[in-house]
Amino acid sequence: MTKMDQIQKQFSENYESNEEIMRRLKRIEGQIKGIQRMVEEEKPCRDVLTQVSAVRAATNKVGSAILEKYYRRSMVEIAAGDHPDEAMDELLDTIQKFLGFVEA
Repeated sequence: MTKMDQIQKQFSENYESNEEIMRRLKRIEGQIKGIQRMVEEEKPCRDVLTQVSAVRAATNKVGSAILEKYYRRSMVEIAAGDHPDEAMDELLDTIQKFLGFVEA
């Protein structure tokens, strides 16, 4: 196993799997459907907004998990790549877009 393979294996063990991310997304989907029902049933706005806040927090968390995975993969590619500056620029651009520092 090459040094790069070892690094990639180590990085891949430290972040959420696609299955875990999909479970989170399905949970968010259920929350969204619940909010739709609440609106249809004309539940109090305070209760609906509480659920909207919970969905926002959940999407931020799943976005962070995806960003971490992307970051770790990018660092491996940057270390092994022929064009590390371009790869780093792409990574920084993605992070800035996710954080809302620049327009997507």
